Order: sequence, then C-alpha cells, then structure tokens
Amino acid sequence: MKEQDTVMMESIQSGDLQVFEVFFRAYYQPLCYYALRYVSSPDVAEEIVQDLFYTIWEKREELNITTSLKAYIYTATHNRCMKYLNHRKIEQKYEKHYRNVSTDQYEPAVDPTSMHEIQRIINQTLDSLPEKCSRIFRLNRFEGLRYIDIAKKLSISVKTVEANMGRALKILRKNLKEYVETA
Repeated sequence: MKEQDTVMMESIQSGDLQVFEVFFRAYYQPLCYYALRYVSSPDVAEEIVQDLFYTIWEKREELNITTSLKAYIYTATHNRCMKYLNHRKIEQKYEKHYRNVSTDQYEPAVDPTSMHEIQRIINQTLDSLPEKCSRIFRLNRFEGLRYIDIAKKLSISVKTVEANMGRALKILRKNLKEYVETA
C-alpha cells in the first residue's frame, strides 16, 4: 500500500471524519459510474456505493487493507455489483417460475356464488361495527393506510387503531367461519 493510502487509512481508522469525507468525495462519483456499468441502474449503483462507504466507516477499526485503497474500493464495488446481479438473477428465476404456473392448475377455493355471499357478509359485518371501528378497518384494508397513518388522520393513538382492528377482525372471522379454512 502506498504511504499516502496508509496515512489516509490510519486517519480514517482513528475516526477522522474530515479525512473520510475527502476520501468519499474523491471516489464516490467515479465508483457510481463504475457500478453503473454492471447494474444499469443509477439508483442501484448509488445504493451499492453508499453502502460500501457506510460499511468502510462502520468497520474502519477492523479493516486490514493490504492493496491500494483505490484497488480495494473498486474490487469491493465490483463484488457488491456481482452479488446484486446474482440476487436479481435468482429473483427473476422465481418470478418467471410463478408467471409460468398455468392458470388452469389453479382452482379457486370459493365458487363465484360463494364470493357474492362472502362479500355480502363482509359488508354487513362492517356496517354493523361501531362507526370508528368500521372506518379504521376500511382505511387499513381498503385504502392501504398503515396504523400510524390512520392514528394521525383520526387523531387517535396507534393502540386505539390496533384495538379496533383486532375487534373488527375477530368479528369478521366469526361471521365468515364457514367460508374460512382452518389449518
């Protein structure tokens, strides 16, 4: 390792944030361009490089770099890109597998007439719940709001949202018990 690299690494290992910032500014953009050659997504490339610098800073005291700093960070970026690409390949393999599963192999668990009956029971149950309980359930399940967002929107606590969701789900399970399989 060059003497300049050794001094820089020793400063970083001792927690010198200014030296780390100089190191970061010198290599961040070039590493992003380098990563982009492999991953073809600017956002992913930046995420890989940011994660590398974060890891270097977090593990600075444990790092034992025997090559030049530049060679180390370029190799580390390359390895992270390869890891990302391998992971994407596995994800795509599974996506392809699930897309290729024939729809004729799928048999709906409930026939269409039962679906209308289930929908009727759900609507009837939600209409019979206290207004706040029904509204909380609808905001969560039909509008996709998280508990914390519902709490803010209705000016109530998250615990109140949880309690009302529990109540609504318990009543729905009871009213739909003949349509729901138990494991």
